[in-house]
Amino acid sequence: QVQLVESGGGLVQSGGSLRLSCTASGSILRSYAMGWSRQAPGKARELVATITSGGSTNYADSVKDRFTISRDKAKNTVYLEMTSLKPEDTAVYYCYADLLVVPYPRNFYWGQGTQVTVSS
Repeated sequence: QVQLVESGGGLVQSGGSLRLSCTASGSILRSYAMGWSRQAPGKARELVATITSGGSTNYADSVKDRFTISRDKAKNTVYLEMTSLKPEDTAVYYCYADLLVVPYPRNFYWGQGTQVTVSS
């Protein structure tokens, strides 16, 4: 059984910052890419940021230069540093991880989501 547990969401004023964390636990043999997506009310889920096992990163255009993704491979943890937050960043943020878990095939796993609300 694998669990991805997110933390760090909350309410912040426009222009403020938040740091999200997500830790994967379980019988993890290897982690590949990890990342974050988000879903605002009435909108489709959007891929926000991804980081590969080698440390390469990719961002949605809407968050470039404001969000930074990083990871601690030893801790199976991924972070999302969010700065200059805007009301349109309000959403439930979900972390995901591409993992090889005993005794299962390689697969994607998702966290339960953490709410980020940016007030204007």
